[in-house]
Amino acid sequence: MAGEPPAARLVTDLLRLDASTLAARIAAGDVSSADAVGACLDRIAAVDGVLGAFVDVRADDALAEARAFDEAAARGGVRLPLGGVPVTVKSAIEVAGLRCETGSPSRAGVRATGDAVSVQRLRAAGAIVLGTTNVAEMLMGYESVNPLHGLTRNPWDPSRTPGGSSGGESAAIAAGCSFAGLGSDGGGSIRVPAHFTGICGLKPTPGRVPATGHQPACLGPFSLIGAVGPMARSVADLRCLLDVLAGWDDGDPCATPGAAVAAPRPGTREVWWFDTDAAAPATVETRAAVAAAVAGLAAQGYTARPGRPTAFAEATAIWDVFFGDAGEMLLTGAIGDAAAALPILAAMHRERGPRPPLSASRLAEAWAARDALRARFLRELDGRVVVCPVTAMPAFVHGERAWMIEGRSVGYLDAMRYTPWANILGAPAAVVPAGRSAEGLPIGVQVIGAPFMDAAVLDVAAAIERACGGVVPPPAGVLG
Repeated sequence: MAGEPPAARLVTDLLRLDASTLAARIAAGDVSSADAVGACLDRIAAVDGVLGAFVDVRADDALAEARAFDEAAARGGVRLPLGGVPVTVKSAIEVAGLRCETGSPSRAGVRATGDAVSVQRLRAAGAIVLGTTNVAEMLMGYESVNPLHGLTRNPWDPSRTPGGSSGGESAAIAAGCSFAGLGSDGGGSIRVPAHFTGICGLKPTPGRVPATGHQPACLGPFSLIGAVGPMARSVADLRCLLDVLAGWDDGDPCATPGAAVAAPRPGTREVWWFDTDAAAPATVETRAAVAAAVAGLAAQGYTARPGRPTAFAEATAIWDVFFGDAGEMLLTGAIGDAAAALPILAAMHRERGPRPPLSASRLAEAWAARDALRARFLRELDGRVVVCPVTAMPAFVHGERAWMIEGRSVGYLDAMRYTPWANILGAPAAVVPAGRSAEGLPIGVQVIGAPFMDAAVLDVAAAIERACGGVVPPPAGVLG
């Protein structure tokens, strides 16, 4: 930037790299891992007082690990996919010695005794873990705020949320505090924050990335709808991180052998798209972002046709049972009546009407309906992917719970209804930036594929990234 001293410009330029490019620069000897870690730590110190993204920072340990990496590299160490790259981890995913409280007073002070499998794989690929990031309380909100660590702000506009529940992670990456990281997603918790902060995110097919070491544990119905996945500044990074993270683990009930899994259909060059939903109309700018993505795909040889899977129409009600009713039952057992006040559960009662306690028969019926719906979804897509909005609007002001869109009041859950479809169907879904709102906020689009079509989803996301320009940093000076 004009007026900055050369050293400051070098640090600014360094912090704008994606993880893959940084790994290549470190391998080439152009920059050291210690330089990259130091730049991130300086950035955290400068902006996190406003941002509120971090729960724990491993400053001394991360620097020591980076220096040890540099020394090993100087002796001719083996090149690794994420060699020397600083990363962060959502604080619901265990990192040895760091707090894993899920933002809940019921878990205050709980520290992980070991690394989650996903964190082990990041470290084995050469990544340096900087620390852990803030979440929605008990991961039950599309805004990252909790009684233990307060509010996380959006680096594009601190009056707005970076989303939830992986909002601390998306804010850290977007603000230049981290090069990439891990989130988790049971109803949009990777994709909504990626959209709100202008980065890339992938909710993989459940089981592709082990959820072992995630809190709350991804067991029972949550093993079918939840996933740990990568968040980063480019689709190339998502692909690299997925390659590093994917693979069998005995502790994950949905575990698959990762890259060895064959896709259920060959991918096609046909894409379905839609830009709004009858229950939650999308803003003009959101629809324009979808249009830009579709035009970019057409220019690269894709056949883009208006269309949407019929399975989406029934998916929301089943997700309400799996995530909302089952979640409330389990959380009430853990934290009592406070569970009903968690944002998603409160909105479910407010917007969906009175809900009886979950019964075994209602869960069994929903489970069977989910399996039938997933089979129909696979047949309908037949190798295609779907491009659509991530939410009805861009990042909202902290505490908002309803919005006027196209002359209609849209509630909290309905505004976010575009993401849970992929969760209940076990589908991979990626988010990539594609537009901007009138206020200058980033707008992402979502790419959804059939289960195990993760590679096809990332191919289409990469084509949209090429057409729409990809990730750009927030305006300088927003965070002070």
